[in-house]
Amino acid sequence: MASVMSRGGGRRRRSMGEINMVPFIDVMLVLLIIFMVSAPLITTGVVDLPTVGKAKQMPTAVVKIEISAEGSLSVRKDAEEPTVVTDKTLVSTVKRLQGGNAEVPVILFGDKNVKYDAVVQVMKKLNAEGVQRVGLALKQGG
Repeated sequence: MASVMSRGGGRRRRSMGEINMVPFIDVMLVLLIIFMVSAPLITTGVVDLPTVGKAKQMPTAVVKIEISAEGSLSVRKDAEEPTVVTDKTLVSTVKRLQGGNAEVPVILFGDKNVKYDAVVQVMKKLNAEGVQRVGLALKQGG
């Protein structure tokens, strides 16, 4: 009898070492169905980017600001001779060439080696002083 008591009084239960996959598969199938149903309902935002092919031709009366690769600025109106200006005299020269007409557009011509920051600073300075119509010139084609 002593030998029966020492065994622990019965069968010992072994732990199961395998994973039951049926609940996992059920959950995955439910998620798959939810995503399949909801995917067509998601709308994506449409961004209308400008293209060079649709760009309008340059107006006849325009003030042109040219930014060289070294960062020097020159301003001219239509076919006049360009005038080299500094950062301090840029706005006054542009307003003088506009002749008091704020509707005369200002176009920035930048060398392709000009830093982006130089172009942004010129646009910021013009905008801060009330010059409204400022645009960028593009080379059509490659």
